[in-house]
Amino acid sequence: QVQLVESGGGSVQAGGSLSLSCATSGYTFRNYDMGWFRQAPGKEREFVAAITRGGGTTYYRDSVRGRFTISRDNAERMVYLQMNSLKPEDAAVYYCAAARYGVNLYAGANYAYWGQGTQVTVSS
Repeated sequence: QVQLVESGGGSVQAGGSLSLSCATSGYTFRNYDMGWFRQAPGKEREFVAAITRGGGTTYYRDSVRGRFTISRDNAERMVYLQMNSLKPEDAAVYYCAAARYGVNLYAGANYAYWGQGTQVTVSS
């Protein structure tokens, strides 16, 4: 059974930091690229960041580049999102997801597996 379980969400003030984690099981983690998406109330889900299966290439949406860092540990089957200098507009439910290697990682439809999400709240 495939499982992706996010943790680390919470409530912070603007300018603060949070570190999200995603624990995975039930599939061959090292064969999948991984991504983080987010969805705020009343808005569509949007791409945040992605990392290729070996960790050699990362992708970010423009609004988080330089503030967020995605990483992974293939031995531990974990993917992380370090979020610094948080802004109120970063508030959302954050989801981790797994995609087969070689697809367009910016598109949520290309991801095969999803977690349940973790809430991030940023107060101004």
